[in-house]
Amino acid sequence: MAKSLDEETLIEDSEDDDDTIDNNEDDDDVEEEEFFEEDDDDDENQVEDLLSIESRIRYERHLLGNLVRRLSTETVTLKVHDVVIKGNKKTNYSLLESEIKALKDATTMQELLAIATIVNSRLQRFDIFDSVRITFDTGPPELPGTTNVMVEVVEPKNPFVGEFGVFSKTEAKTWSLEGSAKLKNLFGYGDIWDGSWAFWWDQTAEIGSGFSLPRFKGINTPLTARVSLLSQDWMKLSSYKDQLLGLSVGLISTMHHDLAYNLTWRSLADPSQSSFKSIRSQLGHSLLSSLKHTYKFDQRDSPVRPTSGYAFQSTSQVCGLAPDSRSSRFLRQECDVRFALPLGFYNAALNFGASAGFIVPWGSGFWNTTPLMSERYFFGGNSSPVCKLGGPATLVGFKTRGLGPSEPQSVAVGKSNDESLYALGGNIAVTAFADLSFDLPLRVLREAGIHGHLFACAGKLSKATVEEFKGFSFQRFGESMRSSAGVGIVVPTKLFRMEDWVLLIDSSLYETLSS
Repeated sequence: MAKSLDEETLIEDSEDDDDTIDNNEDDDDVEEEEFFEEDDDDDENQVEDLLSIESRIRYERHLLGNLVRRLSTETVTLKVHDVVIKGNKKTNYSLLESEIKALKDATTMQELLAIATIVNSRLQRFDIFDSVRITFDTGPPELPGTTNVMVEVVEPKNPFVGEFGVFSKTEAKTWSLEGSAKLKNLFGYGDIWDGSWAFWWDQTAEIGSGFSLPRFKGINTPLTARVSLLSQDWMKLSSYKDQLLGLSVGLISTMHHDLAYNLTWRSLADPSQSSFKSIRSQLGHSLLSSLKHTYKFDQRDSPVRPTSGYAFQSTSQVCGLAPDSRSSRFLRQECDVRFALPLGFYNAALNFGASAGFIVPWGSGFWNTTPLMSERYFFGGNSSPVCKLGGPATLVGFKTRGLGPSEPQSVAVGKSNDESLYALGGNIAVTAFADLSFDLPLRVLREAGIHGHLFACAGKLSKATVEEFKGFSFQRFGESMRSSAGVGIVVPTKLFRMEDWVLLIDSSLYETLSS
């Protein structure tokens, strides 16, 4: 009997253990179900969040699309409720207010966008901000159809900016040290104070200093003034040295027009007393008092490598406004035109253009008067004609002052066996060019902006005398043109483009080419 009771007890204990195990298993099952239910809930929440984000993006895209279609098809009327300026910790509020007041006059969204683009461009042209941002926000709820305009500017932490560099001119076999410094927004009125200097190994030096104001009191045009001293040594090429002390004052400056007054005291000297006959009469001092007007517009997509657009510049200068008898009197007119056409493959583009200029003396006996040497046109050098607008001054591949009228050095020095030539320059100049640029096959070169190009240039430089006008003919003019052509690689930088010329053609006795 005892044994049977013990067996029953063991059986009951084992059944209790089984019940406990079953209960634990049930509890585990419940926990697992709850855990999976929680995971399912989290997954469902994440899916809902994703769906809400995607739906919000689609909704915003839909609103943006409707806005674009509405702006392109109909006029959206609105009223500017307020214009808020932020970030001008140092800049005077009145300076910014005078530029943004046009925003308050907008009556449509299209007009507001156009005015905001112009205002942004004007503020950027001050060159005193790191960035300018203009945004729109809805107006007060109680004033439907209104908007608030936010103008946010970022002022630089350090108003001082300086640059320094060493440059070389391969064709002239000379080096230069150049530097500049600017102090921006010193008094909070957008004022910029700058100084620059440059020294060449050939004893040429230039020092300048100036300041500019974007506006002065009630005058809406910028005010600029600059003093400069330039000393040049042209003994090897034209047998003279000159020094220029000048003052330039900007009178009118708009988006396309610039009017400036220049007053320059010039000294022409020949220390070696070897100058040729045509320059001896010009030695000494002279005064240059002139008004210079420049009209310019540039619609090209890039100043370094244009691939589309066009540009035009016209410069007119009247010299001889001072009553002094030593004042040089002449008229100068220059025109430049540039075109860039995309070709649709390898980012290729065809750039072509032309430049022309002439100098005509005026006053009593002007037919027998020749312009000063320092005012004449001289060709040569390797400056790219693609980017530059500023009159006919470059014919790619020719040495500095290596093209145009010249005079044997033996005439000046009296050495019959000396075959050196002195450049005389000219007062009529014409140049033209064509340039085909294209991407190179290597990706690393394309990303760096390095590209190849083919080019061809032609130019003519001559003296305008009565005899030449009498015997002028287009055939003779075409035959006397000088040209160069080649292929090379262009390495653009932030300040300029460096070009490597490979092949050049067409040279004559004095009009020598530089490789």
